[in-house]
Amino acid sequence: MPTAPQTTDELFQALSENDRRPYGRTRTVTAEELVDAAEQFGEPEPLAYALLELQEAYTYGAEPRKSPVVFARLLNLFDEQPDVFDERLRHMLFWRFKWVANALRALPEVPLESLRQWLTEMRDRYVKADLDLQPYYGQAYQLAAHVGEDTALAYELWAGRTRSRLSDCEACEICERALCHLASGDDERALRTWEPVLAGKESCQEEPARSVSYALLPLLRTGDADRARELHLTGYRACRRNPSMSGEVGRHLEFCALTGNEARGLELLAENRSLFEEVDSPQDLFDFLTGVEVLLQRVELLGHGELPAAGYAGRTWTVAGLRAEVRDRADDLAARFDARNGTTAHTDRRRARLDRAPLLDALELTLRTRSLDDVAPAAPVAAPAARTAAAVPDSLPELILQARALDEQGHPDAQACWARLRTLVAARDYTHPDDPAVGPLVQLRADLLDNEASRAGHKDEFAVAADLHEEAAGLYDDAGMPAHAALAHACALLATAEIPAAEGAHAAETKAAALTTTHASMARLHEETAGLAPYQEARLLQLRATVLGLRLQTSGSEEHVAPVLAEVELLHAFATRHDIAGQISGALLLRASTHALSGDLPTAVSEIDGLLDRLKVHGPAWHVPRTLGLRGRLQLGLQDAQAAHADLAEGLRLAADWPADAVNTGRFHSDLAEACMHLGRPDEALRHLTRSAELDLRRGSRTDAFCTYSNAAQLSLDLGRIEDCIALLDSLLAEPDVAAKELDDRLIAQLRLTRARALHAGEDLKAATTEFVALAAESAGWDDDAGSHAMIAAETAVLLGESGEFERAREAADQALAAHARAPRYEHLSNCLRELARLQAQQQGSDGLPAALAHLADAGRIADEARAADYEARGRSLDTALAYEHGRVNAYAGEYEDALSALEKDFALLGEPGPEQDHAGEWAECVRLAGAVEGIYLKRPAPALTRLDAAISRLTALGHTEETEPLTSLAARLRDEE
Repeated sequence: MPTAPQTTDELFQALSENDRRPYGRTRTVTAEELVDAAEQFGEPEPLAYALLELQEAYTYGAEPRKSPVVFARLLNLFDEQPDVFDERLRHMLFWRFKWVANALRALPEVPLESLRQWLTEMRDRYVKADLDLQPYYGQAYQLAAHVGEDTALAYELWAGRTRSRLSDCEACEICERALCHLASGDDERALRTWEPVLAGKESCQEEPARSVSYALLPLLRTGDADRARELHLTGYRACRRNPSMSGEVGRHLEFCALTGNEARGLELLAENRSLFEEVDSPQDLFDFLTGVEVLLQRVELLGHGELPAAGYAGRTWTVAGLRAEVRDRADDLAARFDARNGTTAHTDRRRARLDRAPLLDALELTLRTRSLDDVAPAAPVAAPAARTAAAVPDSLPELILQARALDEQGHPDAQACWARLRTLVAARDYTHPDDPAVGPLVQLRADLLDNEASRAGHKDEFAVAADLHEEAAGLYDDAGMPAHAALAHACALLATAEIPAAEGAHAAETKAAALTTTHASMARLHEETAGLAPYQEARLLQLRATVLGLRLQTSGSEEHVAPVLAEVELLHAFATRHDIAGQISGALLLRASTHALSGDLPTAVSEIDGLLDRLKVHGPAWHVPRTLGLRGRLQLGLQDAQAAHADLAEGLRLAADWPADAVNTGRFHSDLAEACMHLGRPDEALRHLTRSAELDLRRGSRTDAFCTYSNAAQLSLDLGRIEDCIALLDSLLAEPDVAAKELDDRLIAQLRLTRARALHAGEDLKAATTEFVALAAESAGWDDDAGSHAMIAAETAVLLGESGEFERAREAADQALAAHARAPRYEHLSNCLRELARLQAQQQGSDGLPAALAHLADAGRIADEARAADYEARGRSLDTALAYEHGRVNAYAGEYEDALSALEKDFALLGEPGPEQDHAGEWAECVRLAGAVEGIYLKRPAPALTRLDAAISRLTALGHTEETEPLTSLAARLRDEE
């Protein structure tokens, strides 16, 4: 708190501001400071309100030890000066007797007799104040349920009584009744009891998040896994990182453990790591730790005890180590509660949770489904199942010779041999074979470097690849192998040419020129190198053709097509003459790609058809998947999504026959997603997008992966799968390199922007607004992208307007306008300003009209600018939308004649509707609003009905029957009122 309040008015203002803060340390510390400030005034009423705020902060900040102390001060104040407590203060005082009972129950150091004495005190106070005792019996039942004795009688004494003003809210009482049925083993009755809460009909500060956490397992046991999944996503988001709901977090971790989602459980545990330190309530901590142990126990049982886990601060934990620590602490808490209560209830409940077997082998909870192997530091690549890979020889000389032979063919199984050799050579006791067929150790080291360089190139790490190829070339020279060295030099030239150039106006020209130079260097190297084996010469010819293909791809110039085809013909002729099947196939694939790049897709497809026929007869078989992939992409270009889907699906199926790094299956999934979207199968597309992204992550292509995930999140939002979208983005934004700001900041901003929009769509206005405000502040510094800042600031303004914060909304709109001046975003700004005007007039009526009209004046200037720039809006015309909004804003403000005049202007701009659907709906809405203003507010039903009837007749004649429905309804209402 910057400065202490100097007056009681300032104190109450500060209390109000603190009440809007989220529960946690900041709110609690401020509440403590405000109590100190209130004491300085010497007035009991401000002090009472400050103490109430402090008790609330302790209660929902998971500090139960402090709550009773504060309440004791309140009770003393009430006893000494009861007249200070008006009806509102008195109600809050007696309500919070229950808070103290809950707090004392959560502390095992408080004797059971003291708990009962407090309930007696509560009963006596209620009787003296002539208050109904149902709340007292509710607390008596909760104590009995906590202890585990005499629950049936206590339940009847409470549940059989009529609710009163001081009873717990309906949602909380429903939860207690459901938990009673759950404890008796009746899942179905518990779920029926919970239904109003789970359906969102009853809610409060803690509900439905509390009920959801308990209902997850009963839903699974009764076969409703889909609803359990849905409620897990919404319920977890409501309780995550919240110390006062740590028990709920623990039950969500348990749910993950029992549904085959152990990897997600570890992810959520990491997100809630702070709870280990922040939770001061022993009861909440007991529930949390038991849920954590269920998860860790399951992970360890599956053989992953050495995985890292997020635990207590100050050291690094493995799953096994953290489980042991958590077990000891939770066992101690259970023993303390049972010793206090004189029962074994806590130990029994804990054992029941730990002994539960998984309820489902696998339940897909999120769009980012991962296994424990995926989160391991070095996830093993699954071996292909459909084909038996070539055996890796045990004999070292045979292993070296097989690796080289397979590498000459470009065979995918070579990688397994090189991987084995890499491990053997790195060992301290490695001894190189003394075998002339194998060659010297320096040759093997060069081979391994060259292979490592190729793998780096496949990951788009071109600078690394170039350096490694050059290093390999040097070792080949040392070994007296100039042909090998020349090939390595050529590979280094290609990798260097593929290093992304700095962006600029002439970037493409510069890169094309560099590729021309690279080709000349390769050709010269080819001419100057003697003693090339046929496979090496073919490889050099392939590199030369590839460089020219990249130049064509970069420039798009027609003059660069013929040189590529000429080089391809050289490669094809040479490979055919020497019967090098892989290079023949590669040449044909390059030729087809060249036709595609030149825009001749039909010829490219024809070439691919011929290549596939050849591959079926002559091979190599591992070229078939990528060839099908190319044909699938060409079919997409020809707008034949069905054929594309068939080729891509078959290519993906065949790719499973080969090692995981042999074919870029992530690209297949990405292309299949595009095909599915064209075929109207967005849910299938979503699955392919998330799979593609996860495969990119495994390949180390994190930027590509996050871009694909961003597309998946947007698609899930477009499909209305809001919680899926939020859960996916929460998972991505929790990644370590995101938190460390190691990824592109604009990409992360896009993920956050989509999440903010999803929160808004999910009606979490507070969280959405907070994120938008932060993004608007960050994007203000994007000098190179003012347009994005304009759009973000515009959306921020609208959300602030929805929240009723119109001054801040105006500030955000002004930021958007300033950015728009540098990078115009006509439609976004017009939409923003019109919506702000509507919100202000709707919420403030005539008082908000001047500000609303100012927004519309700005929108008018935007429309003028757009017209002058010949800009065409993708949605509604900016001019007609503005005229309509003038009508609506004036109607909200009670200026009905002005509203009708504005709508008449809109009619003139729109013109009469035609048989097309271009603006029939917009015209009908304008008629509806004009009819309502004229017939209802101006009380002129006759002309309004004339307007409506004419519009209904015209729309019906044009076939726009759906658009007539609101007009018919309004006309019927006006006739009824005549």
